[in-house]
Amino acid sequence: MKVAGTPPPSETAAPAASRPGLRELKKQRTRDLLLRSALELFTERGYEETTVDDIAEAADVSQRTFFRYFASKEDAAFFVARLAESHFVEAVLARPPEEAPLDALRLALTESWDTIGEAVEQLVPLELHMRFYRVIESTPALLAAHLRRATELEEQIARVVAAREGLDLETDPRPRVVVAVFGAVMRVTERIWSARDDAGLAALRDLTAAYLDQVAPALTGDWQRSET
Repeated sequence: MKVAGTPPPSETAAPAASRPGLRELKKQRTRDLLLRSALELFTERGYEETTVDDIAEAADVSQRTFFRYFASKEDAAFFVARLAESHFVEAVLARPPEEAPLDALRLALTESWDTIGEAVEQLVPLELHMRFYRVIESTPALLAAHLRRATELEEQIARVVAAREGLDLETDPRPRVVVAVFGAVMRVTERIWSARDDAGLAALRDLTAAYLDQVAPALTGDWQRSET
């Protein structure tokens, strides 16, 4: 017998089936709130001056909840950056095999700018993410972690390049060399960009393109003759 006002079984089953999705959505919201709170505190107070308790309090959760999502303060600091890096690696993997390695890296970066921005916006405001990168440059602990992670990322990309070129990374140095050059350009542009007033993504993109344009002339050109 159907009680008045009670929906049929097919309608009552839908909310039950959707509960795991709602729980997952709540987890994502909590994680994103912790991320945003962390980056805001890092940019306003400083990384060293911010504790896990500060982040948890700003997000109105317990310290225990923080550690459910992040292993450490550093883990939270670079969570969004890891997402951006994974998008770049995926873009490199998707490049056509006939492209020269350095061209593939540059085009992968060019084509992933927008998707990286969109992915970041799903977690925290892009402007906040970009401001935090300036904090990295002025914070020794963060800069050391950033450089360590950059080295690990370069090794990962070098393996991707070696695989797409059919090379043995342990006997052929070229994949690591080309990735090292590319990584060095990225590092230089990050440092120069962070010291400028314009901290937007477009400014970083333009500066990166300008420096990548100089790779071939700088490595193979005659600098003295080019000035005459």
